[in-house]
Amino acid sequence: MPGVDRPNVTVLDVIRAIVLVVAIATLALWGFATWPMPWNIVLGIGAPVVVLLVWALFLSPKAVLRLHPFLRAAVELLIYVGVTIAWWLMDQPFIGLAFAVVAVGAGVVSGRRNLS
Repeated sequence: MPGVDRPNVTVLDVIRAIVLVVAIATLALWGFATWPMPWNIVLGIGAPVVVLLVWALFLSPKAVLRLHPFLRAAVELLIYVGVTIAWWLMDQPFIGLAFAVVAVGAGVVSGRRNLS
């Protein structure tokens, strides 16, 4: 349509969105499933909220605070490490490893695309 400026959404953008949703869901599951009451409620709600706030502040397409690309990658990597450790703590190391491979792979490809 003339006059409509739509963003160009790629497969990589969809994969990165899925990685974020899986990260949030994983941290909620980790908080609710592995901690005793009342900590399960605090961490089951708190951990995903912290990740969403960090994402909104530093990593979103319209981030509140712009970071150098390498610092942005470090923040993203810390989130991925946290989610991977959560899977390992839930005795699911292969799911954690699979998440890490997909998340880091998508992050590297996206980072290279943004730098070029």
